[in-house]
Amino acid sequence: MDPNHYVVIMAGGIGSRFWPYSRNDHPKQFLDILGIGKSLLQLTYDRFINICQPENIYIVTNENYKDLVKQQIPELTSDQLLLEPIRRNTAPCIAYACYKINKINPQALVVVSPSDHAIFNNRLFFSAVKKALKVAQQEGKLVTLGITPKRPETGYGYIQYIPDKEKDYKRVKTFTEKPQIELAKKFIESGDFVWNAGIFIWSIEAILKAFEKHLADIAEVFEEGNKVYFTKKEKAFIKIAYSQSRNISIDYGIMEKAEDVLVVPGEFGWSDLGSWQSMHEQKSKDKSLNVVDANALLYDCKDSLIKGPDDQLIVVQGLEGYLVASCDNVLLICKKDDEQKFREFVKEVKAKKGEEYL
Repeated sequence: MDPNHYVVIMAGGIGSRFWPYSRNDHPKQFLDILGIGKSLLQLTYDRFINICQPENIYIVTNENYKDLVKQQIPELTSDQLLLEPIRRNTAPCIAYACYKINKINPQALVVVSPSDHAIFNNRLFFSAVKKALKVAQQEGKLVTLGITPKRPETGYGYIQYIPDKEKDYKRVKTFTEKPQIELAKKFIESGDFVWNAGIFIWSIEAILKAFEKHLADIAEVFEEGNKVYFTKKEKAFIKIAYSQSRNISIDYGIMEKAEDVLVVPGEFGWSDLGSWQSMHEQKSKDKSLNVVDANALLYDCKDSLIKGPDDQLIVVQGLEGYLVASCDNVLLICKKDDEQKFREFVKEVKAKKGEEYL
């Protein structure tokens, strides 16, 4: 494997759209969502050891999840585990990792990936990533992976590209976040849109230049960190750096502003598993399109998802398109496809019932 290839796995989110299964102290990336004996984080790590040397994989997560990461990936060294003192979205997270990698190897090519997505065709995924690494090296541009859309999905971001039959990568024209259904249908009909997978590939030189141009305040903070990386002062510095950094995503802060961003379209069985609805889509269903991951009896139910512990019997009658989730001290019954509602539920629970239910 190329020693210049690195991977950064972002694992600091709380997975609020999967509440109450995903909790603050044990969020989605640490759960066996697919029911195959491994968490989404473990599956992501295992996937990328086929892309680069294991010692070149870095995981960025909240300091509260340090023990969880070590428990699930015990071969990870302390130096490969980058701990965030507070949540500041993906731009500071990526800056932390990339400025650190720059100190180790300024010639690095880096793949940045979420920890909680599902890939169902690893062979095609490896092909797309290797193609993107080659493009990033040759073109010196910021590269992202795009997924050939199957339907007008309102829960994903979209990338519009400039068609070019001569190349297997395209120049990005626009980014659009989670459009309304009518606009999503137009995107699909146009044929020049792909879903934004949130997986980025770039050289260290290219991404640091982009930070300096588009997020100069964050760049300035982390440039200062080069003086203290690999010293006992790193932890103290990171606390200061995050306190001084804006809460901003890499998409909004850099990718939507940068010139000549490239996208490598592909189809490798990708799902961001961002919601109960997406979980329902991926799981095996009975003849009435129900997903049952519980000790349950269903009567006259269709297109529903039932989740609960084995030591609790759940009896459900007459529901269509619903979620019934019994997890620890919370029972949730609601329409499974209204993602925005889950954020509202979490907000209301925090304000009226307290952190113990989150």
